[in-house]
Formats: sequence, structure tokens, C-alpha cells
Amino acid sequence: MLRRNRAIRASVGFTAFAAVSALTLTACGSGAQGGSGGGTKVGLITKTDTNPFFVKMKEGAEQAAKDNGIELVSAAGKFDGDNAGQVAAIENMLSSGVKGILITPNDSKAIVPALAKARAKGVLVIALDSPTEPQDATDALFATDNVKAGDLIGRYAKAAMAGKEAKIATLDLAPGVAVGVQRHQGFLTGFGIAEGDPSVVCMQDTGGDQAKGQTAMENCLQKSPNINVVYTINEPAALGAYTALKARGLERKVLVVSVDGGCIGTKAVKEGKIAATSQQYPLQMASQGVKAVADFAKGGKRASGYTDTGVTLITDAAQPGVDAKDTAYGLEKCWG
Repeated sequence: MLRRNRAIRASVGFTAFAAVSALTLTACGSGAQGGSGGGTKVGLITKTDTNPFFVKMKEGAEQAAKDNGIELVSAAGKFDGDNAGQVAAIENMLSSGVKGILITPNDSKAIVPALAKARAKGVLVIALDSPTEPQDATDALFATDNVKAGDLIGRYAKAAMAGKEAKIATLDLAPGVAVGVQRHQGFLTGFGIAEGDPSVVCMQDTGGDQAKGQTAMENCLQKSPNINVVYTINEPAALGAYTALKARGLERKVLVVSVDGGCIGTKAVKEGKIAATSQQYPLQMASQGVKAVADFAKGGKRASGYTDTGVTLITDAAQPGVDAKDTAYGLEKCWG
């Protein structure tokens, strides 16, 4: 289930006006600069335009578009989970004549019909960061191996516990989002347990938000005060959990692990607020995706399959048997 070749899978209630109002749509750059680009446009649709991960992704796409002499049109959902906004963005981009669309889907399943419409029009569709369900609803996927990212911090947490009985809280993303499912499942496998294992004493969704992460941790501590391991979907959720733990004087007694590797999160690892994080590379996802669209526009070659854009465990307290780099390395490679 969890091997790379088969693990990159996951698991409109708005009016048209509401859907359009739920997104931000901007054109970046000045289009093709001569050469064979010929006025080619590429669309980038991220989950939101506020998360530093997606800000860095957009920066990578802008630079790659400039390097390849094509125009970038960007859009974002109003919030993490805003499928209607992303559907409206696809429709707008199709009307503008994009050659390719890069998307980090807010809902892995619900976005599929809109993507099918784009592909039927001959548009190259590439998922970034999060796969669709099914994965072949897009031509290609450029992403972190999110199962591996979860597995790394799961194995790290297991080693760090050194045989001590674990009482685990998982602070997850949201239902229907493949990246959240994959990281969660990877963590469980890395820790050596299965879904439903009694060592997982609390599960809460956070939407990857810091304030919601704090509330989720508070709720978990009310339910199970003896929690000693916390898995978080990302570093904002981890920092929210840390705030809740510190308020109870537990910040040095509970092991917190996470995924993302942003600069704020990596600094939190250096400061001891987070024990370890799996660092991913959004700039690589975007730049490689834009290059694929540029190549398609020039020669008609469609990108296909899955491209792993890399993941590295970052910690200053390495554990035996778990490959890792320290925070000095992480801060050189971080984003945000």
C-alpha cells in the first residue's frame, strides 16, 4: 500500500457568484519573450495564496515562466478546501487560452470533472504537491512522496520514544484531501502501527491552521492528558499544538513531529519546539511543472506519471537508523 509506485493516491454547493468570489486570479509577467513560446500561457492554481508553502510555489512558477518565455496566470482558493473556487479558476483559465494548468487540488475527488473538461480541450494538466483521486485524472504529478514524508517522522518518533509506551495525538488536515491522508498513513506505518491502534488516543482535523492546531491540541489534552507524542500535518498546526502544550507546562514532555520544512518550522525545530520535520521543496514542484508545460507548448510532448521532488528529515536530535539532516542544512533549503 505504501510503496512509491502505488502510494501516490488518496483517499457545487456554491452559486456561480460565490465560486468566483472565492478565488484570487492574477496574471504575472509579460508573456512570451519571442522564441518558440509564442504567447503561451500556463495557469497555476494553489489551495490558498496565504500559506508560505504556496507563496514559495508561486515564486518558483513565476521565475520558471520568465525563464521559459511564457506567461503565468495564477489563482488560489479562498481557503484550504475551497473546491468551488478552484473550479471557477479552471473555467477562467480555459477561457483565457492557457496551454497547461498546474493545480494543488483542494478536494482530490471533487475537482476531477473540471480537470477532465480541461484535458478534453487539449490542455496539459499537472497536479503539484497533492494528487487527485484517481491520480490519472491529471496528466502528471510533481510532488513530495507524502507517504515517505509521514513515514520518516513516524520512524523518527518511534526511535525517539526508545520503547516507552506511546499515547499519540494526530492533528490531521481535512477529509477528502489526499496529502493529509498520505502523511497520516505514512506516519502510522513508520511508527509501526495500523489505523485504529489503541495507542492513538486522539485524532483531530486542523485544516493545517495554527489556531485550529492549538484548539485541537487543547481538545486532545482534555480527552487524554497523558499524550506524549503528537503528529501534525504541517508546522503551523505543530506550533499551535506547542502553544497548547506550553500553557500546561508540557512542552518539554511531549514529542512533536511534523511535515513541511518551511523556514518558520525549521527554526522551531532548531529552538526545540518541534523535534523533527520532513522538509519538502515547493519551488521544485512549480518550476518543473512550468517547464513541462513550456516543453508541451514547444514540441507537443505531454508530461506523464509521477515525479518525486524530494523530502528530507530535519532534526538536531538524530535517532539511530533514521536518515536525517540537521537544522543548518534545513535552514539553507527552507522556504517562506
